[in-house]
Amino acid sequence: MYKGIFILYLVCFGCYLLFTRQPDYFDGEKIPATIHWLKDSASGINIPKAVYKEGNITYAIDARYPLREWKEGDTLTVIYEIGKPSYGAVYRFWGYGITWGELLTSIVLCVALFQVAVAITSNPTPESLVEQLDYKEEKKRRYKEE
Repeated sequence: MYKGIFILYLVCFGCYLLFTRQPDYFDGEKIPATIHWLKDSASGINIPKAVYKEGNITYAIDARYPLREWKEGDTLTVIYEIGKPSYGAVYRFWGYGITWGELLTSIVLCVALFQVAVAITSNPTPESLVEQLDYKEEKKRRYKEE
């Protein structure tokens, strides 16, 4: 039973990942980009930005994410919405495909639901125990007599 719960969790989480990505995984456009260290307008520090060109316009998106190290000139793939090329994301499994928040939330939910299932099945009500003890299996004939 526990294997079945884990498989169901993986299937549901996989479907969640496929159908909730922004920009959309199925409709998004993938394009090559280059890493450039540019000054952030809000904080004023140099951060890695993925720079890509769509038509005659150049776009730069934030490429920071934990466990990623970028060097100037690294090439990567960016995925963006066709109608809004400025709204893009670095096309990598870690960061676009799955994020820390989603991973931790899904694990907490899985553990909580598992604990609820264990609590429900391990503590039956007295009425259900009496019903289970009184149950007698009927003898059924293997073949029907005519």
